[in-house]
Amino acid sequence: MKQWIPVCCAVLLVMAAGRASAQEAPAVPAPIEITVIPGGGVVFLESTDASAPSFGNYQLGAAVAYNVNRFIGVEGEVGGSFGISQSLDFGYASDVRTPDMLTYNGNLVVSAPTGTSVVPYATAGVGGLSLFSREEFGVDDTETLFTTNVGGGIKWNPGRWGLRADYRFIAVPTRDSVSAFGFGMEARYGHRVYGAVILNIGR
Repeated sequence: MKQWIPVCCAVLLVMAAGRASAQEAPAVPAPIEITVIPGGGVVFLESTDASAPSFGNYQLGAAVAYNVNRFIGVEGEVGGSFGISQSLDFGYASDVRTPDMLTYNGNLVVSAPTGTSVVPYATAGVGGLSLFSREEFGVDDTETLFTTNVGGGIKWNPGRWGLRADYRFIAVPTRDSVSAFGFGMEARYGHRVYGAVILNIGR
């Protein structure tokens, strides 16, 4: 997933440049923000006892946020995390394709208005992760896991359209039943980054 680091850095640079040149945005954000995520990545870390490998997936998704005021918003998000072929320390000699996943979260978003079109924010929420079946890993049925997330990012909203860069730290707590892919034996942690396009409704 290292190939996504330059992409995210490029998005951040574009938004930073916009801060210097863009006119000030309206004092009140758009009531509704639709985020379209054309590209991102999620990486889950190896378990602490090394019984489950680290792996990364490509991600697409979308989110809809309702801004209560210029500081507080609530956001619903759904994303498809698509497995990619990669070498795993999981008893395989060659590359294998990781399971596909579906994520869905409800988040509280706290923004720090700057008086310009560039707005940093922090966010936290809860949701779920559905791990789809993949026989080679012993995952025979779709498994749904509870997740929490915390992170932040930056938005560049000069008008009806904008850009967004986002980072999340994801935690999947332990549970009674254990997935053959390593979820459940102990808490698993991951990192997700994406670059996205924003459509502002009501501005």
